[in-house]
Amino acid sequence: MFQSLPRFVRIVEVGARDGLQNEPTTVPTEVKVRFLEMLADAGLPVVEATAFVSPKWVPQLADAEQVMRTLRRRDGVRYPVLVPNLKGLERALSAGAREIAVFTAASETFCQRNLNRSIEQSLAEFEQVVHEAKAVGCWVRGYVSTAFLCPYEGAIAPESVVPIVERLLAMGVDEVSVGDTIGAAVPTQVARLTEALLPILPLERFAYHFHNTYGTALANVLTALQQGVFIFDSSAGGLGGCPFAPGASGNLATEDLLYMLHGMGIETGVDLAGVAAAAQFILSHLQRETPPSSYLRACKRPPE
Repeated sequence: MFQSLPRFVRIVEVGARDGLQNEPTTVPTEVKVRFLEMLADAGLPVVEATAFVSPKWVPQLADAEQVMRTLRRRDGVRYPVLVPNLKGLERALSAGAREIAVFTAASETFCQRNLNRSIEQSLAEFEQVVHEAKAVGCWVRGYVSTAFLCPYEGAIAPESVVPIVERLLAMGVDEVSVGDTIGAAVPTQVARLTEALLPILPLERFAYHFHNTYGTALANVLTALQQGVFIFDSSAGGLGGCPFAPGASGNLATEDLLYMLHGMGIETGVDLAGVAAAAQFILSHLQRETPPSSYLRACKRPPE
């Protein structure tokens, strides 16, 4: 039944950015840096570090420069940072970033709420950002949010996502992460969108970003795996959500994803125990008594 599954999956860890940006309290810089280093030490090949966005809108990531300048980088690990515009790119490059990410949406309303501009305006601006980033040798990732459902517009047709991905590829992004921002997608929707994107988006550049609001993230991963997709975003501890998507809960937990993949015999190069330790570390600082991830809840031992 599962003979066609990929033998190896590459995981993109987003907990330190996508996870912490949604927390009500600000995490100290030294804690963020330790969290990032633990994740990289666990073998994760891509660890999203922070975002160079306006501190007014995302105060939790106001220390982006300090994080990047303090971080002990592990050889062979990418540390992409989110940049919304040329000013953000300039800040990121000055802080030593060599991998960046840009983000748009497949919903006009969500794009306006998130970026205060239309999809077309966001793509036009990102053409300049990507051009400048590639000119100095940066690896660039592109995010497409609300690719399945939007909290304001409802269902998003696959045909609406395809031209946005085509524009990102045309401007030179190295990888496209397609997102279920509110965590409401189901496997049939994943199958349809994957089929629509495969003719234009090579598997080696195709990533999925699933939230787990309705508990369907792992089922969606399995569906994508069966279609050949082998790059997935996840967040240690299941942290996350989206400040611009009311009701969206956390990302798919990295440790839950690893447990399933390793149990299926799929290699990742990532140490599950190391990721679990990193998740427990950050959750303790956030004072979360009940961990969002199923793996951590299952492994939690009652007091003696």
